Amino acid sequence: MKTFTQRWQNLGWDDTGLRIHAKTAADVERALGAAHPDINDMMALLSPAAAGYLESMAQKAQRLTRQRFGNTVGMYVPLYLSNLCANDCTYCGFSMSNHLKRKTLSGDEIARECAAIRDLGFDSLLLVTGEHQSKVGMSYFRRHLPEIRAQFSTLMMEVQPLAQEEYAELKTLGLDGVMVYQETYHLPTYARHHLRGHKQDFFWRLETPDRLGAAGIDKIGLGALIGLSDNWRSDCLMLAEHLAWLQQTWWRSRYSISFPRLRPCAGGIPPASLMDEAQLLQVICAFRLFAPDVELSLSTRESAHFRDHAVPLAINNVSAFSRTQPGGYADAHPELEQFSPDDNRTPQQVAAALSAAGLQPVWKDWDGYLGRTSA
Repeated sequence: MKTFTQRWQNLGWDDTGLRIHAKTAADVERALGAAHPDINDMMALLSPAAAGYLESMAQKAQRLTRQRFGNTVGMYVPLYLSNLCANDCTYCGFSMSNHLKRKTLSGDEIARECAAIRDLGFDSLLLVTGEHQSKVGMSYFRRHLPEIRAQFSTLMMEVQPLAQEEYAELKTLGLDGVMVYQETYHLPTYARHHLRGHKQDFFWRLETPDRLGAAGIDKIGLGALIGLSDNWRSDCLMLAEHLAWLQQTWWRSRYSISFPRLRPCAGGIPPASLMDEAQLLQVICAFRLFAPDVELSLSTRESAHFRDHAVPLAINNVSAFSRTQPGGYADAHPELEQFSPDDNRTPQQVAAALSAAGLQPVWKDWDGYLGRTSA
């Protein structure tokens, strides 16, 4: 199977950075005027030269977002099933070298969490685990996925990369989408931050979206951990390259892009490159101009103030009231969390802020009569 690895091998990290920084105001204006911006235009939109055009970028991004998605903004919430992890990663609170209490939810605990989440109003769920193949792997997913899927209209996962046939099996159990973030597209940086475990395999992770596409997964989520490498612009450009490859190769799947910035966590590291909120907004608008039909998502990693101002411009999927630890909704277990969210408003407060901005919060995006059936 041909994968993005072949394309990645032709992308020089240093050359990419130099080309981005060489873009001029004329290049940015040309990109803003393009009906269908290409990867060269994306370089201009991500460049320092584009900072002075943020207002124009935001206005065009908002027009495209309203044209493609109307005023709707999807609402979802993560359910952390386990913080067990067999990887040692320098930036993650679940890293195996961190001395924290470990917990994997039982069937009864999952039921309590699902009930608490339904009481909050959510109907779209993202299942999250640490990466531990033996204790939180396919046997665990086979046991619990059907009971969870029966309670929610949309079910996504963010777990360890799996094989194509395993994704195909999970699809039969009701899985709709998978989020898999490369963290960084710079191999030396990747190796420096992944010290032990299966996550050390850069290419197994890089090719995960290809396996998802081959397995027929409906939605594939991509992202880079902004601040892990010393050049966030190059990481974002390679993320755009990855998206373009997948859209052309696995065109039956839908795609989403997330923009996670490093957040405080146990044993965490300072960012190698800093992206301020204006630059984050620039990146969000650049992706909307580059890929108008792709879902752009913004999590509770970001502040309420930033989210309230960024969402009306280009975002069409948000989390709310996220608890980043197993058992965080039915019970409070802050000592188990992966990282500390910034926006801690209730779902109703987030929904009210969206409504005040003229947007429509969407809690449920699928009904049985539309053709989607539970496993």
